[in-house]
Amino acid sequence: MKKFSILFTAALLAGTAFAASARAGDELTVVSWGGAYSESQHKAFVEPYNAAGNKVTEAEYNGEVAKIKAMVEAKAVTWDVIDVDTPTGLQGCAEGALETIDWGKLGLDKSKFIGGDLLDCAVPNIVYGTVYGYDTTKFPEGPTTINDFFDLAKFPGKRGIWKNPQVNLEWALIADGVSNEDVYKVLGTPEGVDRAFKKLDTIKSEIVYWEAGAQAPQLLADGQVVMTSAWNGRLQGAIDKDKKPFKIIWDHQALDWDWWAITKDTPKLEEAYRFIAYASDAGRMADQTKYIAYGPANQDAIPSVDPATVPNLPTAPDNLKTAFQLDPQFWADHGDELKERFNAWLAK
Repeated sequence: MKKFSILFTAALLAGTAFAASARAGDELTVVSWGGAYSESQHKAFVEPYNAAGNKVTEAEYNGEVAKIKAMVEAKAVTWDVIDVDTPTGLQGCAEGALETIDWGKLGLDKSKFIGGDLLDCAVPNIVYGTVYGYDTTKFPEGPTTINDFFDLAKFPGKRGIWKNPQVNLEWALIADGVSNEDVYKVLGTPEGVDRAFKKLDTIKSEIVYWEAGAQAPQLLADGQVVMTSAWNGRLQGAIDKDKKPFKIIWDHQALDWDWWAITKDTPKLEEAYRFIAYASDAGRMADQTKYIAYGPANQDAIPSVDPATVPNLPTAPDNLKTAFQLDPQFWADHGDELKERFNAWLAK
Protein backbone atom coordinates (compact mmCIF):
# COMPACT_ATOMS: atom_id res chain seq x y z
CA MET A 1 0.00 0.00 0.00
CA LYS A 2 2.13 2.79 -1.37
CA LYS A 3 0.11 5.77 -0.31
CA PHE A 4 -0.41 4.79 3.28
CA SER A 5 2.60 2.64 4.15
CA ILE A 6 3.97 5.59 6.00
CA LEU A 7 7.16 5.47 8.03
CA PHE A 8 6.40 7.81 10.88
CA THR A 9 9.58 9.53 11.96
CA ALA A 10 10.21 11.94 14.77
CA ALA A 11 9.33 15.51 14.01
CA LEU A 12 9.43 18.74 15.95
CA LEU A 13 5.98 19.67 17.16
CA ALA A 14 4.93 23.10 16.03
CA GLY A 15 1.77 24.86 17.18
CA THR A 16 -0.14 26.49 14.36
CA ALA A 17 -0.67 30.20 14.11
CA PHE A 18 -4.35 29.72 14.81
CA ALA A 19 -3.70 27.55 17.85
CA ALA A 20 -1.40 30.18 19.24
CA SER A 21 -3.87 32.95 18.69
CA ALA A 22 -7.02 31.54 20.27
CA ARG A 23 -9.01 34.56 21.32
CA ALA A 24 -11.37 35.10 24.19
CA GLY A 25 -15.02 35.47 23.43
CA ASP A 26 -15.24 33.01 20.52
CA GLU A 27 -18.49 31.08 20.57
CA LEU A 28 -19.23 28.24 18.20
CA THR A 29 -21.08 24.94 18.14
CA VAL A 30 -19.09 21.79 17.45
CA VAL A 31 -21.12 18.72 16.50
CA SER A 32 -19.94 15.10 16.69
CA TRP A 33 -21.19 11.55 17.09
CA GLY A 34 -21.40 11.14 20.86
CA GLY A 35 -20.14 8.31 23.04
CA ALA A 36 -16.50 7.59 23.79
CA TYR A 37 -15.41 9.30 20.58
CA SER A 38 -16.97 12.65 21.48
CA GLU A 39 -15.65 12.28 25.00
CA SER A 40 -12.14 11.92 23.63
CA GLN A 41 -12.62 15.10 21.61
CA HIS A 42 -13.98 16.91 24.64
CA LYS A 43 -10.97 16.03 26.77
CA ALA A 44 -8.29 16.55 24.13
CA PHE A 45 -9.66 19.60 22.33
CA VAL A 46 -12.69 21.31 23.83
CA GLU A 47 -11.61 21.47 27.47
CA PRO A 48 -8.21 23.07 26.81
CA TYR A 49 -9.65 25.32 24.10
CA ASN A 50 -12.30 26.62 26.47
CA ALA A 51 -9.71 26.98 29.22
CA ALA A 52 -7.82 29.34 26.90
CA GLY A 53 -10.78 31.72 27.00
CA ASN A 54 -12.95 30.44 24.17
CA LYS A 55 -16.48 29.12 24.32
CA VAL A 56 -17.48 25.94 22.49
CA THR A 57 -20.89 24.35 22.77
CA GLU A 58 -20.94 20.63 21.98
CA ALA A 59 -23.81 18.79 20.28
CA GLU A 60 -24.47 15.33 18.81
CA TYR A 61 -25.95 14.15 15.53
CA ASN A 62 -26.27 11.01 13.39
CA GLY A 63 -24.80 12.23 10.11
CA GLU A 64 -27.93 13.97 8.87
CA VAL A 65 -26.78 15.83 5.76
CA ALA A 66 -30.38 16.89 5.11
CA LYS A 67 -30.45 18.77 8.40
CA ILE A 68 -27.19 20.56 7.62
CA LYS A 69 -28.43 21.45 4.14
CA ALA A 70 -31.72 22.75 5.55
CA MET A 71 -29.83 25.09 7.87
CA VAL A 72 -27.83 26.44 4.95
CA GLU A 73 -30.85 26.93 2.69
CA ALA A 74 -32.80 28.65 5.48
CA LYS A 75 -29.78 30.88 6.24
CA ALA A 76 -30.10 29.76 9.85
CA VAL A 77 -26.82 27.97 10.50
CA THR A 78 -26.44 26.93 14.14
CA TRP A 79 -23.87 24.16 13.66
CA ASP A 80 -20.48 25.61 12.87
CA VAL A 81 -17.94 22.77 12.97
CA ILE A 82 -19.09 19.22 12.29
CA ASP A 83 -17.25 15.92 12.63
CA VAL A 84 -18.22 14.00 9.49
CA ASP A 85 -17.50 10.49 8.34
CA THR A 86 -16.34 10.07 4.76
CA PRO A 87 -19.77 9.49 3.11
CA THR A 88 -21.23 12.47 4.98
CA GLY A 89 -18.29 14.62 3.93
CA LEU A 90 -18.64 13.64 0.29
CA GLN A 91 -22.39 14.12 0.22
CA GLY A 92 -22.32 17.37 2.16
CA CYS A 93 -19.72 18.81 -0.18
CA ALA A 94 -21.54 17.67 -3.33
CA GLU A 95 -24.80 19.18 -2.09
CA GLY A 96 -23.26 22.50 -1.13
CA ALA A 97 -23.81 22.08 2.61
CA LEU A 98 -20.13 22.35 3.58
CA GLU A 99 -17.44 24.95 3.01
CA THR A 100 -14.52 24.15 0.72
CA ILE A 101 -11.50 24.05 3.01
CA ASP A 102 -8.88 26.75 2.58
CA TRP A 103 -5.76 25.15 4.04
CA GLY A 104 -4.04 28.52 3.91
CA LYS A 105 -6.50 29.80 6.51
CA LEU A 106 -5.67 26.85 8.72
CA GLY A 107 -1.94 27.49 8.59
CA LEU A 108 -1.41 23.74 8.25
CA ASP A 109 0.64 21.63 5.83
CA LYS A 110 -1.86 19.39 4.02
CA SER A 111 0.90 16.94 3.09
CA LYS A 112 1.37 16.12 6.78
CA PHE A 113 -2.16 14.74 7.02
CA ILE A 114 -2.98 11.18 6.05
CA GLY A 115 -5.73 11.53 3.46
CA GLY A 116 -5.34 15.30 3.31
CA ASP A 117 -5.97 15.39 -0.43
CA LEU A 118 -9.04 13.13 -0.49
CA LEU A 119 -11.89 15.52 0.33
CA ASP A 120 -12.29 19.15 -0.66
CA CYS A 121 -14.61 20.09 2.19
CA ALA A 122 -13.01 18.44 5.20
CA VAL A 123 -9.81 18.14 7.21
CA PRO A 124 -8.68 14.64 8.31
CA ASN A 125 -9.21 14.21 12.00
CA ILE A 126 -8.69 10.58 12.96
CA VAL A 127 -7.84 7.44 11.01
CA TYR A 128 -9.66 4.32 12.12
CA GLY A 129 -9.56 0.76 10.95
CA THR A 130 -12.22 -1.84 10.39
CA VAL A 131 -10.52 -4.95 11.74
CA TYR A 132 -11.64 -8.20 13.23
CA GLY A 133 -11.06 -9.59 16.65
CA TYR A 134 -11.51 -12.92 18.34
CA ASP A 135 -11.99 -14.42 21.77
CA THR A 136 -8.66 -15.86 22.89
CA THR A 137 -10.41 -18.29 25.23
CA LYS A 138 -11.98 -19.93 22.18
CA PHE A 139 -8.81 -20.02 20.06
CA PRO A 140 -5.64 -19.90 22.18
CA GLU A 141 -3.49 -20.12 19.05
CA GLY A 142 -5.81 -17.81 17.21
CA PRO A 143 -6.42 -16.71 13.63
CA THR A 144 -3.86 -14.37 12.09
CA THR A 145 -5.08 -13.43 8.60
CA ILE A 146 -8.22 -12.25 6.85
CA ASN A 147 -8.35 -15.67 5.18
CA ASP A 148 -8.84 -17.23 8.62
CA PHE A 149 -12.01 -15.20 9.09
CA PHE A 150 -13.48 -17.18 6.20
CA ASP A 151 -12.07 -20.55 7.32
CA LEU A 152 -14.86 -22.36 9.18
CA ALA A 153 -13.01 -25.67 9.18
CA LYS A 154 -9.94 -24.38 11.00
CA PHE A 155 -11.80 -21.84 13.15
CA PRO A 156 -15.40 -23.00 13.61
CA GLY A 157 -18.02 -20.74 15.10
CA LYS A 158 -20.20 -17.70 14.47
CA ARG A 159 -18.82 -14.58 12.79
CA GLY A 160 -20.05 -11.08 13.49
CA ILE A 161 -20.11 -8.73 10.51
CA TRP A 162 -21.41 -5.22 9.91
CA LYS A 163 -24.83 -5.27 8.23
CA ASN A 164 -23.45 -3.34 5.29
CA PRO A 165 -21.70 -4.36 2.06
CA GLN A 166 -18.80 -1.98 2.72
CA VAL A 167 -15.61 -3.77 3.86
CA ASN A 168 -17.35 -7.15 3.71
CA LEU A 169 -17.17 -7.23 -0.09
CA GLU A 170 -13.58 -6.00 -0.15
CA TRP A 171 -12.53 -8.58 2.44
CA ALA A 172 -14.32 -11.36 0.57
CA LEU A 173 -12.39 -10.56 -2.61
CA ILE A 174 -9.08 -10.21 -0.78
CA ALA A 175 -9.64 -13.57 0.95
CA ASP A 176 -10.38 -14.99 -2.50
CA GLY A 177 -6.99 -13.86 -3.79
CA VAL A 178 -7.53 -10.32 -5.11
CA SER A 179 -4.77 -7.84 -4.28
CA ASN A 180 -5.41 -4.59 -2.44
CA GLU A 181 -4.46 -2.67 -5.56
CA ASP A 182 -7.05 -4.48 -7.71
CA VAL A 183 -9.93 -4.86 -5.27
CA TYR A 184 -11.99 -1.90 -6.50
CA LYS A 185 -11.25 -2.64 -10.13
CA VAL A 186 -12.63 -6.15 -9.61
CA LEU A 187 -15.52 -5.02 -7.43
CA GLY A 188 -16.49 -2.54 -10.14
CA THR A 189 -17.46 -5.40 -12.49
CA PRO A 190 -20.53 -7.66 -12.36
CA GLU A 191 -18.22 -10.69 -12.27
CA GLY A 192 -16.33 -9.23 -9.33
CA VAL A 193 -19.50 -8.57 -7.37
CA ASP A 194 -20.63 -12.16 -8.00
CA ARG A 195 -17.24 -13.39 -6.86
CA ALA A 196 -17.44 -11.42 -3.61
CA PHE A 197 -20.90 -12.71 -2.75
CA LYS A 198 -19.86 -16.27 -3.59
CA LYS A 199 -17.07 -15.96 -1.02
CA LEU A 200 -19.47 -14.53 1.55
CA ASP A 201 -21.75 -17.50 0.87
CA THR A 202 -19.07 -19.75 2.38
CA ILE A 203 -19.68 -18.27 5.86
CA LYS A 204 -23.28 -17.07 5.52
CA SER A 205 -24.68 -19.84 7.70
CA GLU A 206 -22.49 -18.69 10.58
CA ILE A 207 -22.97 -14.91 10.33
CA VAL A 208 -24.46 -12.74 13.07
CA TYR A 209 -25.02 -9.15 11.96
CA TRP A 210 -24.32 -5.99 13.91
CA GLU A 211 -25.40 -2.45 13.06
CA ALA A 212 -24.17 -0.15 15.85
CA GLY A 213 -20.49 -0.05 16.76
CA ALA A 214 -21.06 -1.04 20.39
CA GLN A 215 -22.78 -4.26 19.32
CA ALA A 216 -19.68 -5.88 17.84
CA PRO A 217 -17.61 -6.28 21.05
CA GLN A 218 -20.79 -7.10 22.95
CA LEU A 219 -21.51 -10.03 20.63
CA LEU A 220 -18.01 -11.29 21.32
CA ALA A 221 -18.30 -10.74 25.08
CA ASP A 222 -21.65 -12.55 25.22
CA GLY A 223 -20.26 -15.56 23.34
CA GLN A 224 -22.70 -15.11 20.46
CA VAL A 225 -19.74 -15.09 18.08
CA VAL A 226 -16.16 -16.32 18.27
CA MET A 227 -14.83 -13.53 16.07
CA THR A 228 -16.25 -10.32 14.69
CA SER A 229 -15.43 -7.39 12.48
CA ALA A 230 -15.42 -4.10 14.36
CA TRP A 231 -13.98 -0.63 14.41
CA ASN A 232 -10.64 -0.94 16.11
CA GLY A 233 -11.41 1.57 18.85
CA ARG A 234 -14.41 -0.44 19.97
CA LEU A 235 -12.39 -3.62 20.40
CA GLN A 236 -9.49 -1.83 22.05
CA GLY A 237 -11.87 -0.19 24.50
CA ALA A 238 -13.24 -3.61 25.48
CA ILE A 239 -9.70 -4.89 25.97
CA ASP A 240 -8.43 -1.90 27.96
CA LYS A 241 -11.46 -0.83 29.97
CA ASP A 242 -13.46 -4.03 30.30
CA LYS A 243 -10.46 -6.39 30.42
CA LYS A 244 -11.97 -8.67 27.80
CA PRO A 245 -9.80 -11.54 26.47
CA PHE A 246 -9.94 -10.28 22.89
CA LYS A 247 -7.21 -9.95 20.30
CA ILE A 248 -7.28 -7.66 17.27
CA ILE A 249 -6.20 -8.93 13.86
CA TRP A 250 -4.80 -6.09 11.77
CA ASP A 251 -4.29 -8.09 8.59
CA HIS A 252 -5.93 -6.18 5.71
CA GLN A 253 -7.53 -3.61 7.98
CA ALA A 254 -9.74 -1.19 6.06
CA LEU A 255 -8.63 2.39 6.68
CA ASP A 256 -11.19 5.15 6.89
CA TRP A 257 -11.40 8.62 8.40
CA ASP A 258 -13.42 11.04 10.38
CA TRP A 259 -13.04 14.67 9.40
CA TRP A 260 -13.64 18.22 10.57
CA ALA A 261 -15.97 20.14 8.27
CA ILE A 262 -17.44 23.65 8.37
CA THR A 263 -21.08 24.33 7.65
CA LYS A 264 -21.55 26.44 4.55
CA ASP A 265 -22.18 30.14 5.27
CA THR A 266 -21.65 29.88 9.01
CA PRO A 267 -21.36 33.39 10.43
CA LYS A 268 -18.51 32.06 12.58
CA LEU A 269 -16.22 31.04 9.76
CA GLU A 270 -13.06 32.53 11.27
CA GLU A 271 -13.75 30.91 14.65
CA ALA A 272 -14.45 27.57 12.92
CA TYR A 273 -11.08 27.65 11.17
CA ARG A 274 -9.37 28.58 14.41
CA PHE A 275 -10.91 25.64 16.29
CA ILE A 276 -10.06 23.12 13.56
CA ALA A 277 -6.48 24.37 13.46
CA TYR A 278 -6.25 24.03 17.23
CA ALA A 279 -7.70 20.51 17.20
CA SER A 280 -5.39 19.53 14.33
CA ASP A 281 -2.22 20.46 16.15
CA ALA A 282 0.09 17.46 16.48
CA GLY A 283 0.26 17.71 20.25
CA ARG A 284 -3.51 17.88 20.62
CA MET A 285 -4.00 14.93 18.32
CA ALA A 286 -1.44 12.91 20.25
CA ASP A 287 -3.34 13.74 23.44
CA GLN A 288 -6.56 12.31 21.99
CA THR A 289 -4.97 8.86 21.77
CA LYS A 290 -4.97 8.74 25.58
CA TYR A 291 -8.73 8.45 25.43
CA ILE A 292 -9.47 6.41 22.30
CA ALA A 293 -7.38 4.14 20.06
CA TYR A 294 -7.77 5.96 16.77
CA GLY A 295 -4.80 7.21 14.81
CA PRO A 296 -4.10 10.93 14.59
CA ALA A 297 -4.31 12.08 10.98
CA ASN A 298 -1.47 14.54 11.54
CA GLN A 299 1.67 12.43 11.06
CA ASP A 300 3.70 14.72 13.31
CA ALA A 301 1.60 13.54 16.25
CA ILE A 302 3.02 10.02 16.32
CA PRO A 303 6.33 10.85 18.08
CA SER A 304 4.35 12.31 20.98
CA VAL A 305 2.04 9.33 21.43
CA ASP A 306 2.76 7.08 24.41
CA PRO A 307 4.95 4.26 23.00
CA ALA A 308 2.69 1.74 24.72
CA THR A 309 -0.29 3.11 22.79
CA VAL A 310 1.27 3.22 19.31
CA PRO A 311 0.87 -0.55 18.57
CA ASN A 312 -2.87 -0.19 19.21
CA LEU A 313 -3.36 2.49 16.57
CA PRO A 314 -4.35 1.77 12.96
CA THR A 315 -1.58 4.16 11.86
CA ALA A 316 1.18 2.18 13.57
CA PRO A 317 3.68 1.12 10.86
CA ASP A 318 3.23 -2.60 11.58
CA ASN A 319 -0.54 -2.27 11.33
CA LEU A 320 -0.31 -0.54 7.97
CA LYS A 321 1.65 -3.30 6.26
CA THR A 322 -1.35 -4.97 4.59
CA ALA A 323 -3.93 -2.22 5.11
CA PHE A 324 -6.05 -0.89 2.28
CA GLN A 325 -7.80 2.44 1.94
CA LEU A 326 -11.56 2.43 1.61
CA ASP A 327 -12.38 4.21 -1.63
CA PRO A 328 -14.97 6.90 -0.83
CA GLN A 329 -15.63 7.74 -4.47
CA PHE A 330 -16.24 4.08 -5.35
CA TRP A 331 -18.86 3.81 -2.62
CA ALA A 332 -20.41 7.12 -3.60
CA ASP A 333 -20.76 5.81 -7.17
CA HIS A 334 -21.75 2.21 -6.44
CA GLY A 335 -23.06 2.19 -2.87
CA ASP A 336 -26.77 2.20 -3.65
CA GLU A 337 -26.64 -0.72 -6.09
CA LEU A 338 -24.35 -2.77 -3.84
CA LYS A 339 -26.55 -2.15 -0.80
CA GLU A 340 -29.55 -3.31 -2.83
CA ARG A 341 -27.67 -6.47 -3.83
CA PHE A 342 -26.49 -7.00 -0.25
CA ASN A 343 -30.02 -6.66 1.17
CA ALA A 344 -31.31 -9.12 -1.43
CA TRP A 345 -28.53 -11.51 -0.42
CA LEU A 346 -29.49 -11.14 3.24
CA ALA A 347 -33.08 -12.00 2.46
CA LYS A 348 -32.26 -15.29 0.71
